[in-house]
Amino acid sequence: MVTENDFLIPFIGLKDGKHQFEFHIDKSFFDIFEYDDYNEVDVKVDILLNKKSTLLELSFNHTGTVNVPCDVTNEDFDLEIEGNINLIVKFGEEFNNDNEELLIIPHGEHQINVAQYIYEMVVLSVPQKRVHPDVVEDDFDEDDFDFLNEDDFELDFDSEEDDKIETEEENTNKETDPRWDKLKQLLTDK
Repeated sequence: MVTENDFLIPFIGLKDGKHQFEFHIDKSFFDIFEYDDYNEVDVKVDILLNKKSTLLELSFNHTGTVNVPCDVTNEDFDLEIEGNINLIVKFGEEFNNDNEELLIIPHGEHQINVAQYIYEMVVLSVPQKRVHPDVVEDDFDEDDFDFLNEDDFELDFDSEEDDKIETEEENTNKETDPRWDKLKQLLTDK
């Protein structure tokens, strides 16, 4: 069973410089977050950690597929996804993850948990509208729409609509209050 501890990166013993980490994400990863929108998941996550004397720079990249139902046909299909995020980790008095690109961890920490960042990166890379690649929205047969002839449609306004139009015309033809005419003249005298 996958746990969040599987996504801890210990940085205390690493030398300054770049270090590569790789994770394989499957459906059991999303069970940690109780997220079940995907039928199957096969995503490879590469993390490049650049350790410096005062901070850590993490660059997350992922590619893979998630099996989801099509929003048009409801047929399951493998949706290819990819994406990346960058994270800067600084050391401070207390833990603070309010900023999505900056993480502050307390002095003395020796590892960082990247599970939440991987989760967000993968979920945000899946489009909200999931359409099977075989479904092309603009592909339709015009013969299917022959029943829509212009001759079949007549525009007819309700009597209420006619009354509204007549009332608006009457209002525009009425004379206005002379006090308003004086005010309008001030605007045009400029």
